[in-house]
Amino acid sequence: MINKEQYTIEDLLSIIRRLRQPDGCPWDKVQTHQSIKKDMIEECYEAIDALDNGDDKAFSNELGDVLLQVAFHSVLGEERSAFGFDDVLNEVCNKLISRHTHVFGEDKAGNAEEALTNWEKNKKKEKGINSNTQLLLDVPKYFPALMRAQKVQKKAAGVGFDWDNKEDVFKKLLEEADELKEAMDEGDDDAHIKEEYGDLLFAVVNLGRHLGLNAESELLAATEKFIKRFSKMEELAENKGIEMADCDACALDELWNEVKLL
Repeated sequence: MINKEQYTIEDLLSIIRRLRQPDGCPWDKVQTHQSIKKDMIEECYEAIDALDNGDDKAFSNELGDVLLQVAFHSVLGEERSAFGFDDVLNEVCNKLISRHTHVFGEDKAGNAEEALTNWEKNKKKEKGINSNTQLLLDVPKYFPALMRAQKVQKKAAGVGFDWDNKEDVFKKLLEEADELKEAMDEGDDDAHIKEEYGDLLFAVVNLGRHLGLNAESELLAATEKFIKRFSKMEELAENKGIEMADCDACALDELWNEVKLL
């Protein structure tokens, strides 16, 4: 493959096919759908990271890596005579047309919410979802836990199973916290404590949903805030000639509280 000023999707597929040949790349030629599935997830996260950093060139580069994963899986499917890139392309085009019945059909949508309602209605029809439980089970298990919890809660709310207001959700959160504390105080087995801890997390996600927040995004922001404060705490300790490893919990807490006031 000679260098070109502008490549096409066919060039990408040809490169992958060449890498998969017996005399190709030792790594690429032994990969399977299962062996690279984690790479697709990682590449998607890296693309979002580049987007949030506001670097268009990096974003374009990372989107290329996401496309590489689609093309790689397509070549693997082609080798198994299961599907190829054209099949993937047809699937997504057909999906966009069949689910946008307010554009390509007779449905109406005057705003984004109505458009999403049409999308979900058509999605249920295509997937043969005939019960509310099937609707919940349709949320992929591979989603990050917070994201999956929020999507499952939203699906349940869509069929009327939801709290009336955020105040009641907050009461439920406190109830779950009390139940976890009770299990801890009574020295219950790990299984019970894990269960109560999970219930508390689920309640926290539910509250966030009622507040119009995204649990995944807000936890990410909180983690970033923690890292920044920890860095400042370490810098403060160094300026005071304090070795953090030698500090007890009380001394570290004093440093942390001092940083919070900066």
